[in-house]
Amino acid sequence: MLPQWLIEKKRDGQALSDEEIRWFIEGFTVGRIPDYQMAAMAMAIYCRGMTAAETAVITDAMMRSGDLVDTSAIQRPKADKHSTGGIGDKVSLILAPLVACCGVAVPMISGRGLGITGGTLDKLESIPGYRTDLSEKQFVEVIQKCGCSIIGQTGRLAPADKKLYALRDVTGTVPSIPLITASIMSKKLAEGIDALVLDVKWGKGAFMRTMEDARTLARSMVDVGVHMGKGMAALITDMNRPLGRCAGNALEVIESVQTLQGEGPADLVEVTLALSARMLLLVKKARDEKEARAMLQKHLDSGKAYEVFQEMVRLQGGDPASLEKLHNVHTASLQEPLPALESGTVAAVDAERVGKACVVLGAGRVKTDDKVDFAVGVSNLVQVSENVTKGQPLVVVHANDENRLEEARKLLDGAFTIRREPVKTPPLVYETILP
Repeated sequence: MLPQWLIEKKRDGQALSDEEIRWFIEGFTVGRIPDYQMAAMAMAIYCRGMTAAETAVITDAMMRSGDLVDTSAIQRPKADKHSTGGIGDKVSLILAPLVACCGVAVPMISGRGLGITGGTLDKLESIPGYRTDLSEKQFVEVIQKCGCSIIGQTGRLAPADKKLYALRDVTGTVPSIPLITASIMSKKLAEGIDALVLDVKWGKGAFMRTMEDARTLARSMVDVGVHMGKGMAALITDMNRPLGRCAGNALEVIESVQTLQGEGPADLVEVTLALSARMLLLVKKARDEKEARAMLQKHLDSGKAYEVFQEMVRLQGGDPASLEKLHNVHTASLQEPLPALESGTVAAVDAERVGKACVVLGAGRVKTDDKVDFAVGVSNLVQVSENVTKGQPLVVVHANDENRLEEARKLLDGAFTIRREPVKTPPLVYETILP
């Protein structure tokens, strides 16, 4: 077998065999196949696509290019949730302890912010002392003790994906559905889980801009998971508007704590419950969605989910006492409300503009090695269909630099649409994709 023969085969629209795909990924991982030939293969895949069977094989090959997390010592059923990323999406921080309360182990390997979308690890690292770099042994031990753990990807987890993603990023092949599927699923299925629920977001603040693209990606990932013997479901959710009322690292942790204490915004609670309920159904901890939601709501109302979150933070080196005073730990020097220029009903809040404003403020990264500012971002966001009066704050901007504040203000000035007539609230969950 020669790499160029397989590149030509895919270029001409033919399906690659299991053996050919595994040989190519293994050769690329160990350096036998150079970057330029992998880049050519990625472009061939981008242009010609892959069958569902091919996508499952490349996912499995990438997953097996490194270590697999051994979760066999965990006796509970094991499930995780993955979001394709959005603005204000802090669901994982609430969902992991909440689902753990229901007798499910949640081993969650998360990522950092990418583009305008926030990263779960960046949020958690705003908690003093919290470690995202646990060893596999420590990861499993935390799960056994409190039911959940959220850490970052180790260097040995799906290394083929790490190498390939770096190439895709500079060769215009990021939007390939088979390669997105393989990238996400190779890391998630390496966790040793029984079931996975996907939150596939669409809209202005998402990587998938249209419902059609979101549906195609969701179906691809569900099919691959089923092919690999996992319980699967995907929810297509709205990301034309931010989720919750805050965006920015420490600000989102503060909102997550408020939600775990029963005081979260309705949209954030609803998306969290919808995803959590589907996880319970997949591992047969509930007979139907009504029963699942009742279980979850009980643990949210009782404070048990917050206790589990505090214990996870403690076990991972963080200070649980800091959770309720994080606004003092990370305080932006400039906090400026942005007033409404007219009275009316909020018709839209542009998630893309809000996300870009957060990056400009320093909550995200322009370069991969940039340090994030935990204190900056936005809070007190008004939500679609709410009524506002002229002069009322639409958002509060948290900044540590006057020039960055000015740039963010320009972006946010165009983020809010206000109308005189009533506005219907769009749905949060549009579709559920099942096997």
